Amino acid sequence: MDVSSDLTELGKTPVAVVSAGVKSILDIPRTLEYLETEGVTVAAYRTNEFPAFFTEISGCQVPCRVDSPEECAKIIYANKNLRLGSGILIAVPIPKQHATSGKIIESAIQTALKEAGDKRIIGNAITPFMLERVKELTGGSSLEANIALVKNNALIGANIAVALSNLQQREISRMGRSAL
Repeated sequence: MDVSSDLTELGKTPVAVVSAGVKSILDIPRTLEYLETEGVTVAAYRTNEFPAFFTEISGCQVPCRVDSPEECAKIIYANKNLRLGSGILIAVPIPKQHATSGKIIESAIQTALKEAGDKRIIGNAITPFMLERVKELTGGSSLEANIALVKNNALIGANIAVALSNLQQREISRMGRSAL
């Protein structure tokens, strides 16, 4: 079984990762199972289904749904205070306005996967082949969608960071008042 080292690292590092899910070329159910085994909290932002990077849905239900940056902050804060030592993955679906191109990209990924199989491209050669082939098949729209995902994840991540900072400040103030 080929397991990416970043999944293992999430199991032993108390960090919060905001992501568009995992790419559909991966085995999403196994990835989620591995994260559970590693003790990683997996939550989906404003959905009950784990997103598949370029598409909003993967067919996999999530154990935790969060609907606001404040809810994300509470999970992060609890994880830190419980000293769980593991990470948190907050999966954010592709923005609705990019979902159509997401379906086109997903189709291109499936075509490229079949071509890679037919050409017996495996191991570390698969990623560069897939990236180039998907870019060709989509006329470059995969790059545009990737940029949109990065911007969306950064915005939501920033909102979560602000909510976490506010939560921590409220707790510090509350603890300071109770000490008096």
